[in-house]
Amino acid sequence: MAQVHVVLQADVQNLGKSGDLVKVRPGYARNFLIPRGLAAPATAGNVARIEDLRRQAFARAAKELVAAQEFGKKLESLSVKIARAVGEENKMYGSVTSKDIEDAFRAIGVEIDRKRIQLDDPIKVLGLSEVVIKLHHDVVAKLRVEVVKGT
Repeated sequence: MAQVHVVLQADVQNLGKSGDLVKVRPGYARNFLIPRGLAAPATAGNVARIEDLRRQAFARAAKELVAAQEFGKKLESLSVKIARAVGEENKMYGSVTSKDIEDAFRAIGVEIDRKRIQLDDPIKVLGLSEVVIKLHHDVVAKLRVEVVKGT
């Protein structure tokens, strides 16, 4: 059976990633991949366009990595205090969650996304805790959060 070359424009499971040049059966390309915008015929123009998009994506990813590293350094130099009511024997009422940490950093003028905070369990003790935040798939930072007695 004959096969045709197509350039993938999106990730296709069990076939390849966006920008890959793959061989597929003509009917699969004609009836599934091309009508859904998942692939384009492998003409010289399409291959060149995909290579250009791949270079742009690589440059954008490099910029995002540098920005995440700089933001991580900034975050590691900061710390926040969160006041919580305590009862007998310094036992906290409630706990500190990622939402509380996000709000505390917002109060000092730093925007972070609580979905990136890697907090397995809420903080339930007074004192200093280090919380991991994932800023980029290659960059993690440690947030210093101090839980103190409040009213």
